[in-house]
Amino acid sequence: MRSTSHWQDDPSSDRSHLTGDGLPPGVRRSASGRVPQWAIDEALGTTQDPAAWRPGPAFPGQHPRQSSPPPWNPRPGGKSHGTKWAIAAGIALVAGLSSVPSVFERFVLPAVLPYLPGAPVPPPGFEAADTPLGQAPGGTGSSAYALQESPDPGQPFAAYDPCRPVHYVVRPDNAPPGADQLVEQAVAKVSAATGLRFVYDGYTSEAPAEERESYQPDRYGKRWAPVLIAWSTPEESPRLAGDVDGLGGSAYAYTTGRPYVLVAGQVELDAPDLAEVLQWPEGSRYARAVIMHELAHVVGLDHVDDPTQLMNPEGTDVTEFAAGDLAGLSRLGGGQCVPEL
Repeated sequence: MRSTSHWQDDPSSDRSHLTGDGLPPGVRRSASGRVPQWAIDEALGTTQDPAAWRPGPAFPGQHPRQSSPPPWNPRPGGKSHGTKWAIAAGIALVAGLSSVPSVFERFVLPAVLPYLPGAPVPPPGFEAADTPLGQAPGGTGSSAYALQESPDPGQPFAAYDPCRPVHYVVRPDNAPPGADQLVEQAVAKVSAATGLRFVYDGYTSEAPAEERESYQPDRYGKRWAPVLIAWSTPEESPRLAGDVDGLGGSAYAYTTGRPYVLVAGQVELDAPDLAEVLQWPEGSRYARAVIMHELAHVVGLDHVDDPTQLMNPEGTDVTEFAAGDLAGLSRLGGGQCVPEL
């Protein structure tokens, strides 16, 4: 999906604020020589200026308690799957889900910059509503859950914005038979447990990447990239090698004075291994549990030691969210709305 622009071609328009090039200060023509109307309007201040954008503080991309994905065995003697920890996309967009971000000098982008071609962030407030689109279910009373840490010590956890839908796409390459139904069921269970509204945007050709771009306007339009669910292989995604069935996580976005928000999540699934699992009796339940586990990481849930929970990394016969999982997911569905992003 590509965004479209309306081009200015009105000789009667007021040009008193334009430069000798016929453009507002700070606006430059693209290689084609055309400048979109929205860029000119916003440079002239005829639309609401966005907030000043700053990158978040740099912090390790891997979870501080571990340097590699822990095992998670969904069945005796089987492979495991771990989590790929969210990193700060920030407004500087340190892209990716597991790389160590560089230290960025603090800066403020000109107000018009986020809207110009090649800008590192989308316009703020895409699809943002005034109130949450759904309602997180009541807690179960269980404390058997853990939330991924926020990069801000003063913010207990980061979550997706509940006032806008969480879009997702599927890269179907390598997918085993019945994969679409498994993904649909897993997404529905995470949506029900969080109250977040998920919207399926169809198939994509985007391949999974350790340093996935959180903003891809040429592919997805002027918005944060949707959650990518990719059926992959250990050859394509080396971190799936060995005892790992899946990886999942999200990037952070941040603007001054507002909470960190999760955006542009990614799930990588070991297609050959899960295809084998699907041949077992009740194999679809185990395969779906892997997807649920990774999507729970995408929305901010962490591993726990309790073997009765689906988020236990060692793996048991648990194939549904248990009381602790549901309590944590309910909290994550109650994050703050941040239309400034």
